[in-house]
Amino acid sequence: MTVVLQKSSIAKQKSSIIITGSKSESNRLLLLQALFPKIKIKNLSNSDDTKVMQYALNTSEGCIDIHHAGTAMRFLTAYFATQKDRSVILTGSTRMKERPIKILVDALNTLGAEISYIETKDCPPLAIKGQRLIKDEVTLSANVSSQYISALLLIAPKLKNGLQLTLEGNITSRSYINMTLDLLNQIGVKTEFRDKVITVFPKASINSSQTIVVESDWSSASYFYSIVALSPIGTQISLSSYKKDSLQGDSALVDIYKDFGVETRFQDNAIILVKTKADLNPKTYNLNNSPDIAQTIAVTCLAQDIECHLTGLHTLKIKETDRLAALKNEIEKLGGQASITEDSLHLKAAKTLNENVSIDTYNDHRMAMAFAPLALKIPIQINDADVVSKSFPSFWEDLKTLGFKFSE
Repeated sequence: MTVVLQKSSIAKQKSSIIITGSKSESNRLLLLQALFPKIKIKNLSNSDDTKVMQYALNTSEGCIDIHHAGTAMRFLTAYFATQKDRSVILTGSTRMKERPIKILVDALNTLGAEISYIETKDCPPLAIKGQRLIKDEVTLSANVSSQYISALLLIAPKLKNGLQLTLEGNITSRSYINMTLDLLNQIGVKTEFRDKVITVFPKASINSSQTIVVESDWSSASYFYSIVALSPIGTQISLSSYKKDSLQGDSALVDIYKDFGVETRFQDNAIILVKTKADLNPKTYNLNNSPDIAQTIAVTCLAQDIECHLTGLHTLKIKETDRLAALKNEIEKLGGQASITEDSLHLKAAKTLNENVSIDTYNDHRMAMAFAPLALKIPIQINDADVVSKSFPSFWEDLKTLGFKFSE
């Protein structure tokens, strides 16, 4: 599906959007629910990734295709490694078969798992023969995807002796590690995180039924922060359901978008985004703990003629696409100038933008959603726009509710 967006404006000065549960929290809780069935979950994400995770955890099939769902691939690799007497093949899309998973596989095999590669060394598809993992110590590089670390932490309570995970080097996306540990604590699992050693103590079962409500997704909120930033002063959008003490690293939006003239007001179970005066000076942000909002911030800066330097982005090269290369390509189509390294992006201010540009999305939901707010400045086309279903299926309908005009 291609979406052709006319130059638009927000229809109402005050609007409301409901966003479903965080994909990150939902997928962690689904795995914990599979290990501890007394857990009940409310406000689960309606994303494709979460639906794939649910299906994989409930199917008895021997070959499971998780498509583009990177979180599911990592979490399920760890989960099935612990399922004694169960053998599965875990596969995915063409892009998924290019995404390395060696670090996680090596760590699991060190603990006693039996995982092998079927096609390309170090990448899915994987043949996993479930085992009762006895060993309880493993070391991992700290600057890898936090999903590798979380995958190990999530299965740790069910290991005979728990797990002691030692991290080497600088820790990436600490907020996602803390999210995992906090959810473990919520279900009664004891954990410790001292210096660079994480200890998860064993827990055989949960004594009573427990319901956990998933907070709405802050990554999804980022696109509305961008929309408010590009709207007239006084524009307001209300988003539910959010809380001040969020587990999600992308809640950094609250502070970052102050620079772009977006004030966040917490009210009841919602946040109200209010447009105020922006600061147009050059911006520098280290997004080591929240790399998923890099695309949104870069496009906001492009639209507001703000120079920016974004760092801490090394994990973006192994996402649904190489997000740094994809950003550079599409920014330059629009007339902007961007330079990238292995872990950073530098955007020069652009006085004018090319109109009616066709934005490629590279099978990446965040490319589609990050560039859509540009319709508040120029007419623009988004290719393969239905890719948003990976994390935010109602995205285009929600834009229509706000007053965006487009054809499919």
